[in-house]
Amino acid sequence: MLLAIAATTMCLGAQAQKFGYVNTNEIFNVMPDKVTAENTLKSVSDKYEAEFKNLQDAFQKKMTDYEAADKDPSTPQAIKDRHNQELQDDYVKIQNFQQTAAQDLQRQQETLLAPITQKLQNAIQAVGAEGGFTFIFDQAAGSILYNGSDAVDVSAKVKAKLGIK
Repeated sequence: MLLAIAATTMCLGAQAQKFGYVNTNEIFNVMPDKVTAENTLKSVSDKYEAEFKNLQDAFQKKMTDYEAADKDPSTPQAIKDRHNQELQDDYVKIQNFQQTAAQDLQRQQETLLAPITQKLQNAIQAVGAEGGFTFIFDQAAGSILYNGSDAVDVSAKVKAKLGIK
């Protein structure tokens, strides 16, 4: 008898659960804040690319000048060695600049996109609470294992919560 009551309670509890799903990638890609963040990142990236090109051009010019001086038989070996060392130093500086720029762009991307991701998460949580959902699965992450007729796509509600049409 006790077993029958427990089984009935579990069945009723399972029937009361409400499941939804959302495609976070789709919503994230149409969020206006993302466009602003991407424009900011593009601007910073363009500045880094311009500076990198300047460094490369200066390096190439210095290399051409040094090659001409090094071909001159009257140039002392100490000067040739100094030229080679300067070129090696400049090459290392260019590599360090590339690495620093890439790290900075990655950091800025994380900093700019984190609030947007949080805003999306907050909207999903609000839709879940307002709609009485037990779980909302992320379709973009492939976490939907079964999409029965009782699962509800809440993407439109999340977009509405974010003010996206």
